[in-house]
Amino acid sequence: MATKTASNLALRPHFPKGRKEIYLPSFVLTFLRTPFLPATYAKFQVPLSFSKLDIRDYLFHAYNVRVLRVRSFVEQQKMVTGQRNQKSRPKAIKRMTVEMDKPFVWPEEPEEWDDWDKKTHDAANEHSDTANYKSTVSATTMASKKPAGRESIAKQAKRLLEGKEKWKPTWEALGKEGETDDHHRQKVWSQESGRGGES
Repeated sequence: MATKTASNLALRPHFPKGRKEIYLPSFVLTFLRTPFLPATYAKFQVPLSFSKLDIRDYLFHAYNVRVLRVRSFVEQQKMVTGQRNQKSRPKAIKRMTVEMDKPFVWPEEPEEWDDWDKKTHDAANEHSDTANYKSTVSATTMASKKPAGRESIAKQAKRLLEGKEKWKPTWEALGKEGETDDHHRQKVWSQESGRGGES
């Protein structure tokens, strides 16, 4: 009888329960392997909207684990450069470390991962990382690369000031010599107005 009473007390929550009942949670918790922490501590990656009360309630009702203390930390991600050389910051990552009343020891990692197809998973991750890096580098290179045949105005002005190059009107540079400035403007105006003739 005493054993039955003790088991009933063990199943009771050690905190005030909320009134909202959730049967199919819409969030995902990731249990992180942390060999550097004591056995009574566990670390989770949680959604940004997740609170300390949520994880305490979830672990108790889903796994019958009593949580004594909770610490949360939001980690901001580094800036990344995407296509068109636009900088953005990925979504932040929230992690929580809980202290449990009973220790939990992680099982040893298997020596062979053939049953989980780990090689394919690692190859897919490597391919994704390589593709993201190439797209970032190509976008940065294209943004900083100047079109072929174009030179800076400063270099051209320097050559003109040093006398290495003589300035020419646009129509002369294009091979339409013999046309004066006024003649060229009149010709353009005639073509735009639809007259099509030369005076």
